[in-house]
Amino acid sequence: KSMINSLSIKNYALIKQWQLKPVNGFSTITGETGAGKSIMLGALGLLLGNRADTKVLLNSDEKCVVECEFNIKDYQLAAFFEKHDLDYETNTIIRREISPSGKSRAFINDTPVTLDVLKELTPSLVDIHSQHETLLLRKQQFQRAILDSFAGNNQLLINYQEAYKKYSATKKKHNKLSENAAQLREEYDYNAFLYEELKAAELQGNELEELEDNLKTLENSEDIKSAIAQATGILSTEQGALDMLHEVVHTLSGTAKFSKTLASLHERLESALLEIKDASTELEQELEKIDLDPQTLFSTKERVDLLHKLLQKHHVKTEEELLSIQTKLGEKVADTANFDEQLQDLKTELKNNYEEVLQSGKKLSLARKDNCKALEEKLASLLQNLGMPNAALSINIENQEPDSSGIDQIAFLFTANKGIAPSPIEQVASGGEFSRLMFSLKYILAESSAMPTIIFDEIDTGISGEVAIKMGSMMKEMAKTHQVITITHLPQVAAKGEEHYFVYKDDTTPTTTSQIKKLTQEERIAEIAEIIGGKTPSESAYQSARDLLTNN
Repeated sequence: KSMINSLSIKNYALIKQWQLKPVNGFSTITGETGAGKSIMLGALGLLLGNRADTKVLLNSDEKCVVECEFNIKDYQLAAFFEKHDLDYETNTIIRREISPSGKSRAFINDTPVTLDVLKELTPSLVDIHSQHETLLLRKQQFQRAILDSFAGNNQLLINYQEAYKKYSATKKKHNKLSENAAQLREEYDYNAFLYEELKAAELQGNELEELEDNLKTLENSEDIKSAIAQATGILSTEQGALDMLHEVVHTLSGTAKFSKTLASLHERLESALLEIKDASTELEQELEKIDLDPQTLFSTKERVDLLHKLLQKHHVKTEEELLSIQTKLGEKVADTANFDEQLQDLKTELKNNYEEVLQSGKKLSLARKDNCKALEEKLASLLQNLGMPNAALSINIENQEPDSSGIDQIAFLFTANKGIAPSPIEQVASGGEFSRLMFSLKYILAESSAMPTIIFDEIDTGISGEVAIKMGSMMKEMAKTHQVITITHLPQVAAKGEEHYFVYKDDTTPTTTSQIKKLTQEERIAEIAEIIGGKTPSESAYQSARDLLTNN
C-alpha cells in the first residue's frame, strides 16, 4: 500500500518546523481550534499542486519547504516516471518550495517538475477527505467510479475504453474526411486539370534551350542563308580567298628554310588555310540544313510559348521543376480519386467499431446494474451504524449515447428521512449527512480497491457517543489495508489511533508558532481527558479516557 514515510514542513503559516513520521496504520491528530491542524493540510495541498504565494511564509525572509517521502512500491507507477523522464524510487520524495520572492518550485526525486506533473502523480499517493470534498460526490463521474470499484469492473471498463478509443479515432477520421469532401472534390478537379495539362505537354526536361536556339535560327533563316552564301562565294570561287591564301602559302614555302621567322609564319598560314577550308565546308553544310518551311517555324514557336507559359503558371524556372510538379499532382489526383472508396471503408469501420462499443458497454452496464442493490444495502447498513437509521441511497441507471465511461447515465439519489423518496444528492443532504455518506463510500472503496494514504479532516463533526465509536472503529478497520490519518475533536475517535499526535500553539517565542508532538500513553490519557472534560478535567474524565484507550 502507498504510505507517507515522513512529512517535513518548514516556514509555512504558523509552522516553523514540523517533522512527522506517521505509522503505517491509523494515526490520530487532535489539538485546540486554530492551533494548526488544518495548516498541515494546507501544506500538503502544496504537494498536491495547489497554488501558493508569499502570504504562506511565517518568516518572509526564508523560503517555505514542504517535503514528503512516499513508499510507492505497490502502485505500478513506473510508467509515469518513465513518461516524464524521472528517476523511479520505491521511496519517492516530493518537495515544494516557495521563495521569499514568491517563486514556486516543485521536485520529484530532486528533478524539477511542473505543477501539472505534480497534480498527475500525487492524487495516487494521498487522498484528503474533508467536508469540502463532498462536492465531489455530486459529480456523476465520481458516482460512476464508486459503483465500478465496488462491482470490480476494472477489466470490463478497460475493455470498454479500448473499444471506445478505437471508435472515437475512426469517427474523427470519418468526420474529417466528410467535412473536407466538398473541398477535396474541388481540389481534385483543379489538380486533375493541371496534371492533364502538364501531361499533355509531354515534357522532356531539357528541350527549351535547344528549341529557343532553333527558333532564333528559323526566324532569321533568310538573312543567315544569304550571309552564308555570300561568305562561301568569297571563300570558294575561282581566285577567291582560299585560292589566294593557298598561293601565299605556296609562295613562302621555298623561302621558309632560310629563316626561322619565315618558317614559323609559313606554318601558321598553312594551319589557317586548313582551318578556313574546314570552316568553308561546314558553312556549305549549314546552308543545306536551313529550312525555310513556315510550318516548322510555327510549330517551334508554339512549343516555346507553351513551355514559357507553363513555367510562368507554376512559378518555376526549369522544366525539371515542372516535371516534379507533374509527379506530385499525379499523386494527389490518385489519392483523391479513391476518396469515395476511403469514405465508404471508414463508414463500414465506424459501424463495426460502434457495434463493438455497444457490446462492450452492455457487459459493463449489466455488471453495474447487478451490483447496485448490494451497494445500496451496504451503504444503508453503514449509515445506520453512523446514526442515520432511515438513510437510503438509490442508484438510478439510464441508457445514454456511449461516452468514454460507458453507455450509462448514473445518478445517486439519497434520502435521510423515512417516508421521503430519494432525490439527487445535492438537493437533499446536509453537510453532516454528506460527510457521513462520503465517509461510508470511502470505507467501501477501501475494501474493494487500492487507495492512497487517506487523511480525514474533522469529518466526524456533528456526531458523538456510540456513533463516534463506530466511526473510529471503521477508520481503524480501513487502516488494516491503508494508511489512515485522522484530524478529530472526538475522544472516541482519537483513542482508536495506534499513534496520537497533538497540535498546539507555542507562545514562548516573540512570534506564535504551531507545534506538533507524538504523545506518550500518559499524555494521551491527559489529552483525551481534556477533550472530554475541558481544561481542568475531573477524575471521571481521566477514567473515561483510560477506558477508551483500554477498549481500543
